Amino acid sequence: MKMHEPLKNAAGIGALLAALLLAGCGALPDKPIRATLYDFGPGPVSAAPARAGTPALPPLALADIEANTRLDGTQMLYRLGYADANEVRPYGQSRWSQAPAQLLRQRLREALAATRPVLGPEESASIARTEGRVPDTLRVTLVEFSHFFESPSASVGLIRVNATLIRTAPGGDRVLAQRSFTVQRPAPSNDAPGGVKALAAASDAVVADIVAWVSQPR
Repeated sequence: MKMHEPLKNAAGIGALLAALLLAGCGALPDKPIRATLYDFGPGPVSAAPARAGTPALPPLALADIEANTRLDGTQMLYRLGYADANEVRPYGQSRWSQAPAQLLRQRLREALAATRPVLGPEESASIARTEGRVPDTLRVTLVEFSHFFESPSASVGLIRVNATLIRTAPGGDRVLAQRSFTVQRPAPSNDAPGGVKALAAASDAVVADIVAWVSQPR
């Protein structure tokens, strides 16, 4: 039986539409790739035992760590020092779980709490109201936090912070001490995971330096 021309054309159009539909489905983009999240790791699995007879240091108020707008987000940044050290570049598919200043403050608080009570701004204000005294305050500013490539085959995690120890008295605030810290640690690989390990190691090192400095008698 011979197919009428209109039916024949309709069948052809239907086949063409089906082919286009299949082709369109094959051209659909893949799911967006989710960025890999990193932090500094869990830290010590168990707390170090306190040494018997070691008196606790006086309470210390730890302010939120300040950072410039470049470090406010969770982007993981790197610099190509051998090409243009002034240009800051983000890794595309790797991010921090929190802003670097928050990650660093957590590590610093844990380290300080091993030898003294560590207070937040609200706790410090509460002591001031109830006991009439204000603990010294440690203020830290995060200036640099990047995976720095010295050459195409060598890189480090680079951290620079400014620390200020402040004592509040009836006459106003007084700077007890102030210091800048710069620490770098080699990266085991020249990629985002290598930069994470280098910056985590550099963070632990700068935290240890700050704790030793702030614990000096004054």
